[in-house]
Amino acid sequence: MTASLPESMTFIKTDGFGAPEVLKADRMAVPQPGAGEVLVKVAAAGVNRPDIQQRKGAYPPPPGASAVPGLEIAGTVVAVGEGATRYRPGDRVCALVASGGYAEYCVAPEPQVLPVPEGWSLLEAGGLPETYFTVWTNLFDRGRLQAGESVLVHGGSSGIGTTAIQLASLFGARVFATVGNADKQRACLELGAERVINYREEDFVAVVKELTGGKGVDVVLDMVGADYVARNLDCLAVEGRLLQIAWMTGAKVSADLTKLMVRRLTWTGSTLRPRSVEEKGAIARSLEEKVWPLLEARKARVLIHKTFPLEEAAAAHALMESSSHIGKILLTTGDEAAQA
Repeated sequence: MTASLPESMTFIKTDGFGAPEVLKADRMAVPQPGAGEVLVKVAAAGVNRPDIQQRKGAYPPPPGASAVPGLEIAGTVVAVGEGATRYRPGDRVCALVASGGYAEYCVAPEPQVLPVPEGWSLLEAGGLPETYFTVWTNLFDRGRLQAGESVLVHGGSSGIGTTAIQLASLFGARVFATVGNADKQRACLELGAERVINYREEDFVAVVKELTGGKGVDVVLDMVGADYVARNLDCLAVEGRLLQIAWMTGAKVSADLTKLMVRRLTWTGSTLRPRSVEEKGAIARSLEEKVWPLLEARKARVLIHKTFPLEEAAAAHALMESSSHIGKILLTTGDEAAQA
């Protein structure tokens, strides 16, 4: 089932690898949905750290995926492939995709597509999939975070961090976070963090120990890596879990790993992009059941720091690399993004 579509669309290509300036607008044919897929007219696309790694040549798309960057979108379904049964043209959706989001149209596997939460704009929904999928599968599936436990979230003001603070708090955990300035501290406190540590001024290990009466936290969500690893292990309580989701300062680690054994710790890592459609679909179903009602009740939200027209993807990347943002950076394709 297909609506009337143009033959070509604007997309962002990577003209070689390197600085943000390699991202350039170009024209290409509108993709067609295959079996089990839907085609979405994109209103908003999230900008994420893996996009930067892809631009630099360090995080290529999975085999068979589009070379166009972009891991999350929101918009309107305009076509469905054979075997896709849930959505129809005109439905407002958001989706996690392996690539292709920086474009006016994007194909998504139907299991990875979710309805836009009731009352949400397409612009807001454009910042949902990547962060909410990532936080749910790491913090709750792999990290087994439970009500009454405590969690330390590094990068608290990032898209991942702001999402993790909200969800962990809503599901009954004590939440601590690290950030780099006072504005970011205030934002994280407003989202539900009990204590926000400025890592430039305080030792987060000492603060966490003080806050937990020397016990340590049950879970650490880390995207920093390098010398944070040893300090994260010091932060953890007996049976604690360290969740590694990125290596922003490097993956070379020096740490006393006997702590893993003595305190029965779990150190686990994951990436979302290479996982199967079935696995991502299972995460989507959990989100729809357990998190979407919270979004529709406005108990959780997406903090939008700034939006850029699709053609200004390079400027969006430069802003993300500055780490001055709080929440999400989005690319938009037109006025439709602001519709409720």
